[in-house]
Order: sequence, then C-alpha cells, then structure tokens
Amino acid sequence: MEATLEKGIFLIATPALRDPNFRQTVVLLCEHGEEGALGVVVNRPTEINITEVLPQVPVLEGQRHRVFAGGPVQRNSLLILYRVEEEPSETHQVVNGMYLGGNVQTLERILEKPSSDESFRAFLGYSGWAPGQLENELNTGSWLTMPADPTLVFEKDPTLIWAEVLQTLDSNYTIYADMPIDPNLN
Repeated sequence: MEATLEKGIFLIATPALRDPNFRQTVVLLCEHGEEGALGVVVNRPTEINITEVLPQVPVLEGQRHRVFAGGPVQRNSLLILYRVEEEPSETHQVVNGMYLGGNVQTLERILEKPSSDESFRAFLGYSGWAPGQLENELNTGSWLTMPADPTLVFEKDPTLIWAEVLQTLDSNYTIYADMPIDPNLN
C-alpha cells in the first residue's frame, strides 16, 4: 500500500525508527517539494488544553480540545488542521477536505455552528525535513507510506492509530501492532 512521497500521505514510523521524536508515530505529510517536507504527528495528544494556547478566543472557553505535539520543530507555534468542505482563508489544502493553517475565524465557526463532518486538530510544533532528508529516511527503512485517511486523524483514538495502521500493512509489520506504546514518548 505504498504511496508516492507527496503531501497528503501518512508516514508510518517503522519499529526500526528509534528517534524518540518519531518512534511509534503516524505523520500527516502536509508539504513536500524541492525545499523539503513538513508534516504533523497525528497520534501524540498532549495534556494541554487549547484554551491554554489560545486564551484570547472566547468561543474556546470551556472547550475540552487537547493540543497535539505536531513534532520537534517550533514547539511554541500553533498549527490547525481542519476538516471542512470549503478551503478556509490563510490555509492550504493537504488533501481533499483537509486544510492546514492558522485561521481562527474558521475555528470559531466550527465551534459555534458545527456541521457533523467538520472538525479540527490543533498542533504545537511540526515535523520538518531538509531537501532529500525524508527520501533518505525512506530508503533506510525508517518510514512506510500510505494515502492519508481523514477518518484516522479526526475520528479514531489517537493513541491507537499507529497500531491500527500497522495492522493494515504488510504482514511483516502486523506483529508490531500489539507492541505496547513506549511510555517515554508522551
């Protein structure tokens, strides 16, 4: 089920990937080009509530949305991934119906007038690769790829995504799906 290395795919960390920043992760690749790659880790929720990061947004008051650790780069910057029908301003399309950006008006609209299929995830930091770096990591067996699935990002228990994805892959990896999540990762 390998996917071409481009935005809109999942990078699935193989058990051989020992870097604690990416061990047992699923990364949504949001940009890929000559200047490198950018993505967000979709399966590392933090204990931080979004109201702690965006206290100036009144509609968030009382919300219980946790922020995710998007990666080791710029951990103090907030990125928001939206699942909406129409592209919000100040965002860019990752795949059909998923957009990455920082548009607070869209966030407010989703919270005030939610549609059943609209959602968001907030990420502190992101994952980044210099030109050629991600290709090298793929060649050394650190990552597997597959087309991104918004259902996994927005509807599944984030702590189980890595194991669920492994179960759908080549039988060489399904044995690792039952591997306990490393307690040092969160």
